[in-house]
Amino acid sequence: MLKLRLSRGGTKKRPVYKVVVADSRFARDGRFIEKVGFFNPLLPKDKKERVGLEAERIKYWLGQGAQPTSRVARILGENELMAMPANGNNPKKAVPKKERKKEGDEASSSS
Repeated sequence: MLKLRLSRGGTKKRPVYKVVVADSRFARDGRFIEKVGFFNPLLPKDKKERVGLEAERIKYWLGQGAQPTSRVARILGENELMAMPANGNNPKKAVPKKERKKEGDEASSSS
């Protein structure tokens, strides 16, 4: 099965990702069919250099049946190359960590 996924590059603690089309059986950073973009998570979200995508090639591979991973689907959705995927079902993620800790302490003390 073909996947649109991220392949990690860069140095230790300074990741830069390539958006690649690869067979799902290949290693994450291993062999791939074609590089169709890049993603730099260290840059601010409002900078245009954070993500670079080849729209025509991505549309071609999606038409050929390639499935994007969840992270790549979000990147494509933000760049309007496909529909934005539904949010995951982790309701505690939006709650700040300090408040989650308080809730856990209250639940364990009331038992």
